[in-house]
Amino acid sequence: MDLRETLEEAGYEVVAVAPDFDQALYAVKLHAPDLALIDIRLENSNRNGIETARKMLLIHKMAIIYLTASSEAQTFLEAKETGPAAYLLKPFRSDEIKFQIEMAYHNFKAISKNNTDFLESGLIYLPLDKGYKKINRDEVLYLSAEGSYVYVFLMGRDSPYLVSTNLGNLAQYFMTHDFYRLSRSMVINLRHLDRLESNYLFMAGSSEPIRIPTSGRKELMSKLMVIKTK
Repeated sequence: MDLRETLEEAGYEVVAVAPDFDQALYAVKLHAPDLALIDIRLENSNRNGIETARKMLLIHKMAIIYLTASSEAQTFLEAKETGPAAYLLKPFRSDEIKFQIEMAYHNFKAISKNNTDFLESGLIYLPLDKGYKKINRDEVLYLSAEGSYVYVFLMGRDSPYLVSTNLGNLAQYFMTHDFYRLSRSMVINLRHLDRLESNYLFMAGSSEPIRIPTSGRKELMSKLMVIKTK
């Protein structure tokens, strides 16, 4: 409540305060906010702040600022995958949070404008072999991450491109309705989803099965026009 008061005194409109995962998602659907301040530790919630942020961003694109008392490297790396605008360690000063919000929103709008131009063109230049390789985003089957590297699989290409970056950074260039984040380590192109089985899916032109996370199957099915029998 102190933080809310500080923000409102600074001229910001706080549309919701959500104590857990479910209420956070409801607030995003209801208000479509410009920015979210997220504590990584959410008491009495079935998901932590990083998992909550990841799901929120699937619903609505916005700037994210993490607030946390944790300075652990692993926590920071997991948070970094969601592409936050800032990562603030507690305790922090009220002036600091106000400056960070203004900067985060400004940068988010600038990046969003640039990304819109890229997304409309459909062309992406991947950093490869000390240069940049042009690809057509529509021909991408899926992105698969391993640590700080991402494999980019394309139609008609036997081997994937290997890009030295994390999935959170690369995924921002694939923010269209066709692409869906299946898991923390994979983004698929729904246009090239060829076959679904109980626990696996297959992309067009590939015989390699991709495991469907149990927790994500229902949401994936909701993205598809599936004819069900009685």
